[in-house]
Amino acid sequence: MTSWPDPGAGGAGAAARRPARGRLLVATPLLDDPNFTRTVVLLLEHGEDGAFGLVLNRPTELTLDDAVPDWRPVAAAPAVVFSGGPVSPEAVIALGRGPADAGDGWIAVAGDLGTVDIGRPPGAAGAPVRALRVFAGYAGWAGGQLEAEIAEGAWFVVDADPDDAFTTRPARLWRDVLRRQRGRIALFASYPDDPDTN
Repeated sequence: MTSWPDPGAGGAGAAARRPARGRLLVATPLLDDPNFTRTVVLLLEHGEDGAFGLVLNRPTELTLDDAVPDWRPVAAAPAVVFSGGPVSPEAVIALGRGPADAGDGWIAVAGDLGTVDIGRPPGAAGAPVRALRVFAGYAGWAGGQLEAEIAEGAWFVVDADPDDAFTTRPARLWRDVLRRQRGRIALFASYPDDPDTN
């Protein structure tokens, strides 16, 4: 695999490439796995044993009215279930915005972003959830696997914006995240869908 520009070029170096809970993985154009082409993944956990996260920009046609109607009033638009990744597509993970100390049924990820137990009724998390997004499945990596993929040039590792997980324009998220980066990575926001047509 050909190497892409160093995301840390121009200052932060290796620390800018380090995956961590609450950071984003942005697929480089080299990543041609159909599960991850042009995806943006929010890391929920990362450690020696591996990592897992949620693909933020793959909405499905299943509405929350059909899946979890009680939570529909706080759903971020579009109010559909998103495909969180190819692992365990029957698993459901919900992200919400609320106080960092929301209590039972809430696990903080970064800032006001956390996972929500939607098996409970709304309000049972101990504090109001201001926005909700539901994901079926997740993305997962064994210990060292993600680091190897990053070294091969499959992923850019960047900081998340609080609104990324609740974007109203999921089809544009990949380009939007790249466009706001400093240095050469921002150039990839204009990378054509089919480079052969350029």
